[in-house]
Amino acid sequence: MFSHVMVGANDMAASAAFYDAIFAAIGAKPGFADDKGRMIYMHGGAIFMITMPIDGAPACHANGGTIGFAMASPGQADAWHAAGLAAGGTTCEDPPGVRESGFGTLYLAYLRDPAGNKLCGLHRIG
Repeated sequence: MFSHVMVGANDMAASAAFYDAIFAAIGAKPGFADDKGRMIYMHGGAIFMITMPIDGAPACHANGGTIGFAMASPGQADAWHAAGLAAGGTTCEDPPGVRESGFGTLYLAYLRDPAGNKLCGLHRIG
């Protein structure tokens, strides 16, 4: 359904360090910059990008928005979360753990990136 996800950043170096760390925790390669200075990450057939806003206004997070990343296991979600905290992210929502939902049993770990974007590491248990 999705071709890619792109989020804004105000400090590209801080955001690139954060995303390099969380994606390394799930086995992805570091991002690379394109000719417009956007950082591009490719892993598992997905593309994720960070960019300074093209309109020149400051980047801000979407209130109520969350970007979910598929995790292979609860352990991988925990490693992803820890890498994000160590790289300048902040924890949000409840601590990483099992949640029951209308979609079944999930293991969820939530972070905010340096620009405030809300991210979720999700592993489907059942």
